[in-house]
Amino acid sequence: MHYTTLGRTGMRVSVAGLGCGGFSRLGLGTGGGEDGAIAIVRQAIELGVNLFDTASAYGTEAVLGKAIKSVPRDSVVICTKAPFSWSSGRADPRGIVASLDESLRRLGTDTIDVYQLHGVPPANYRHTLEQLAPVLLRERDKGKFRFLGITETGPHDLPHDTLHRAAQDGVWDVVMVGCSMMHQNARERVFPLTQKHEVGTLLMFVVRNIFSQPGRLQATLRELAAAGQVPAGLGETDDPLGFLLHEGGASSIVDAAYRYVRHEPGVDVVLFGTGSPAHLKTNIDSLLKPPLPEGDRLKLGELFGHLVGVGLDAPHLSNPRPKS
Repeated sequence: MHYTTLGRTGMRVSVAGLGCGGFSRLGLGTGGGEDGAIAIVRQAIELGVNLFDTASAYGTEAVLGKAIKSVPRDSVVICTKAPFSWSSGRADPRGIVASLDESLRRLGTDTIDVYQLHGVPPANYRHTLEQLAPVLLRERDKGKFRFLGITETGPHDLPHDTLHRAAQDGVWDVVMVGCSMMHQNARERVFPLTQKHEVGTLLMFVVRNIFSQPGRLQATLRELAAAGQVPAGLGETDDPLGFLLHEGGASSIVDAAYRYVRHEPGVDVVLFGTGSPAHLKTNIDSLLKPPLPEGDRLKLGELFGHLVGVGLDAPHLSNPRPKS
């Protein structure tokens, strides 16, 4: 495993972080049981993963707590989140503190390493900064958690407006940001600021339907080509990213997707989710490989660097309208 320092927290963390939510939820979301979920976490630990990201909304805090009981507490970094629904617009300070206390109980720990506000929309960032952060910082000073984080709303904040502001405020130690081969604008909007202010970064949405579901990439690129947003030839082939697969290059499109963002300046940890032991190892292997060849990396930037919000859809959603 490779390790890095998570911004100004000083914590040494694995570059591969296991996400305990998403659509697999450690396998619980795809028909698996608690024993299997615990086994996934323990396998990840054996492979060198030491950062685990969960949330009160995921329903996996208790499972994660059981899985890490057998290892020294200081050998793992636990990140969890307080609910902040982008659709409700506000969050109550007392509710946030109650959620923190419940997370501590479910995780079976006295201290959470990174406590994050979950999915804060740009329109409510001021409320978050002025009303919620001070309350949480008082709880931090009581020892309930070590570092404060914030996550964006992903498909509902395509320009990263929340994190563009949060990275500069000096309050947030860690941010969670969406970034992928088809949604690269964090390179300009987020990473220069997180690097300047030593804010740790956790990446989400690296591999979604567009790269993992057969036919989705081809269909998306046909739409983009028809709209004049990518070269016409990419919409006329069944293998539009085939140029990435060659000796010395990527072994698969998913492999390319992980490697492309993993080595982006400003990226600390790439999160991935799974409920499969084989899939777990494959993902980690990709994140430990060298960067993509320079020519391939540059071509991906030229072809897709201007796109915003493409391929962020979840498995149960249809393809979003391409944006540029």
